[in-house]
Amino acid sequence: MQTKTFLRKLSFRLVIFVCAASLLSFCGLPLLWMVLTAIKPMGEIFAYPPKIITHYTLSNFYRLFNDTDFFIYFKNSIFVAGVTVLLDIVIATLGAYSLTRYRYKGKEILASLTLFTYMFAPIMIIIPVFMLLKDFHLTNSHLGIILAYLSISLPFTLWILRAFFQSMPIELEESAFIDGASRFQSMVYIVIPQALPGLIATSVFAFVVVWNDYLFARVLLNSRHLKTMPIGLQDIYESAMVDWGMLMSGAVMVTIPALIFFLIVQRFLIQGWGMGAVKG
Repeated sequence: MQTKTFLRKLSFRLVIFVCAASLLSFCGLPLLWMVLTAIKPMGEIFAYPPKIITHYTLSNFYRLFNDTDFFIYFKNSIFVAGVTVLLDIVIATLGAYSLTRYRYKGKEILASLTLFTYMFAPIMIIIPVFMLLKDFHLTNSHLGIILAYLSISLPFTLWILRAFFQSMPIELEESAFIDGASRFQSMVYIVIPQALPGLIATSVFAFVVVWNDYLFARVLLNSRHLKTMPIGLQDIYESAMVDWGMLMSGAVMVTIPALIFFLIVQRFLIQGWGMGAVKG
């Protein structure tokens, strides 16, 4: 009996290991190949058979920053993503707090409509958003594209934060009110510290939406000094001769900030997922 139990556990662990290894290979090998291509000399990128251990160089990164406007695209992406995430979290926090702590007519309908707006694919709203921004003379500007990103990320962020706030006991705020705290003080000192994992988890979603977006940036931004990194990489790819070393170097640079962001917030991200699953 013990032998059968041991074999069953061993088989289960073996299956888990094989699945994990397969998933790691499926997701990790393309990233590894991208990094290796970025640091290979030009003459060895298309070598056959492919060379893994070879003479590596940083010349592709040097040419990326000196021969293109990639550094401008990088700064633009950092600025647009940072401002969008900040505004997204502030607005969603206030909205979610209102939906969970105040009582007013039509609150549930408003919450449902918020999620309903997220059901529309970005490509379906790009033309209305463009026409609206054009009427306000906000096309080809960072302010315009930040507002466009808020239109696609804010509904889902608001809905997720609403679930986090609903999972928090309201008795803590009531105790703060008895001690003389105002509504704003209870939100800042009681609710937000408890919701910090949820805030970070939703900020990851908003960051990914903005950081990887190509559609809105391509439609709304025309000036060279305003473009973001996805547009910059596409311009490099559409050049007369595709420089794969430079292109992979740019892809590595796009990946690094997102990877660093995930590494910083991963502990809070796991907590946030757990909190959001308590009550919806």
